[in-house]
Amino acid sequence: MSLLTFDSVDLGHGAQVVLPALSLTLEAGQHVALLGQSGAGKSTLLGEIRRRLEPRAAWCPQGHGLVPLLSVYHNVYMGRLAHYSALANLRNLLKPRRADWQAIEALCDELGLEGLIRRPVERLSGGQRQRVAIARALHQQRGIFLGDEPFASVDPHQALRLLERIQARYATSIVALHQHRLALSHFDRIIGLHDGRLVLDAAAGELTLARLDALYPDAAGRSDGSVVNIPT
Repeated sequence: MSLLTFDSVDLGHGAQVVLPALSLTLEAGQHVALLGQSGAGKSTLLGEIRRRLEPRAAWCPQGHGLVPLLSVYHNVYMGRLAHYSALANLRNLLKPRRADWQAIEALCDELGLEGLIRRPVERLSGGQRQRVAIARALHQQRGIFLGDEPFASVDPHQALRLLERIQARYATSIVALHQHRLALSHFDRIIGLHDGRLVLDAAAGELTLARLDALYPDAAGRSDGSVVNIPT
């Protein structure tokens, strides 16, 4: 079933077009990996997907988007701020409700944040902050997961563990990442962007690491700006 379609649409920021004439259809029930170098247009595409799917999609942004002075509990709780009144949220800031505390504590324990629920986010490591951001997205309790580099601050083992938990909860996910092997082994479909162009869209089972490496020519010392050709 089609989730959403872009039909020769220009995507960007104001007058700046980042992805010109994009044509792409995304399907429900797929786990989709977005690959490409920084600046390729992944965040622009994800931002537009988020806008179109709101409020059906949980969102885990690049850079975490956490409030450093607040505790892990309160940062995760913010995933559902819109579900409560302003007064209820204020009361929860001062005295957390037992049911919310227990639900968030269980979620944090599942993501490897045991014993940290009271700790201010500013006192966490980068990897721990990454997991708090994922916990907040999961706490939104929506039907689709969108993530912009949600595993950038964790090691490969933790990334795999977190991804498996996300995909166990969501039948549909769209995630920007750089981990090629993770994209091949745990996603149904891979979309590759380069310099504002869609250059790859295929089932993960049809691809190889070599084909994915072609999305990152600069990493191989190629910096002349020439056209990227994805080998068949």
